[in-house]
Amino acid sequence: MDQDVFFTREPVVNKQRAITATRLRVHAPDCAAAVAALESIGDDWPLARPVFVGLAGCRPDATLADWIAPEGAMLEVAAPSLSDPVTAAAVSQLAQSGLPLVLSDYKAGTEIPAGLAFRFVMADARVQPVTIRVPGILIATGIDEPAAFDAAIKAGYGGAAGWFFKAGQTTAKKLAPAHAQIVRVLNLVRRNADPKQIEDAMKQDVALSFKLLRYINSAGFGLMCQVQSFRHAVVILGYEKLNKWLSLLLVTAGKDPSAPALMQAAIARGRLMEVLGAEFFPREEHDNLFITGAFSLLDRLLGAPMDKVLEEMSLPDRISDALLGQDGAYTPFLKLARACEDASADALSELTHALGLSADAVNRAQLSALKFADTLEF
Repeated sequence: MDQDVFFTREPVVNKQRAITATRLRVHAPDCAAAVAALESIGDDWPLARPVFVGLAGCRPDATLADWIAPEGAMLEVAAPSLSDPVTAAAVSQLAQSGLPLVLSDYKAGTEIPAGLAFRFVMADARVQPVTIRVPGILIATGIDEPAAFDAAIKAGYGGAAGWFFKAGQTTAKKLAPAHAQIVRVLNLVRRNADPKQIEDAMKQDVALSFKLLRYINSAGFGLMCQVQSFRHAVVILGYEKLNKWLSLLLVTAGKDPSAPALMQAAIARGRLMEVLGAEFFPREEHDNLFITGAFSLLDRLLGAPMDKVLEEMSLPDRISDALLGQDGAYTPFLKLARACEDASADALSELTHALGLSADAVNRAQLSALKFADTLEF
């Protein structure tokens, strides 16, 4: 990776698998570059939940004092780095300024400089027993699948950081009836069916109409007036925009315990693709970019294989190709959205440069997408 600064992220979830924070890794050659990248985010910074900001590739030093941390930001400090006097002094200075701290890579016996307090302490659940006394809420790392998460919580951890919930199994051979109904409505919209026909289909499940209107009237949509009915939505939005927001009904239909976390990840992917693809595709394809990202976790959300889900849907080839891992116009953007969820920034850097994008544009789009996903009520 070159000297560009890239952000990657993972969620922090509580015992119920609800997202309570975002763990943001800043891959930077030095603290000055990290601060510059963080400052460039501006109003795109997500404020709905705390953000643990950790440095990858460098250690905290006095330069971090130049960072005007947004509301909810916390500095993540690796426990081994506190043995470095320069790091310890910088962290102490930041703590005295009021910046909340998170301790990561904690192991029993680690010496903590006097005067430092931590809101959260992160430890590898595979090797670190929970019987240790820690100076904060204990969060598990190293979790790679749902069963390991359940074991960590049973052992006494207060939550976990990571994408373990994406590793669940898809066991159903076809869509559940409730999901199939949403797909039927989506297909009608794709075919520009008569509004009354679509409305009649939606009336078969009152919850669909309620959720659709809630999404459309959410802050993320930004309408100047409140949409009161499905027919009103057709008039105000048109079929293309309506298709995008109906797609959210399918994304948010999952009943898995991890569904809210999966939904946020899926919608953030969709928004990221929509924002970054805007300069590459005509306006009429922007909603398709969003749908591609939003549907990229449908197999996990609906508990059925992706190819079986897509068999039931009338989607453009560009969307289907990307979702099935085939080459296509949208595929590089979906790969980039997924790379934002990696621990390493290597793939993200490669994809960013291949598309001719800047690291700053991708970083801002990623956090803007996360902020957008937070505006929707799942």
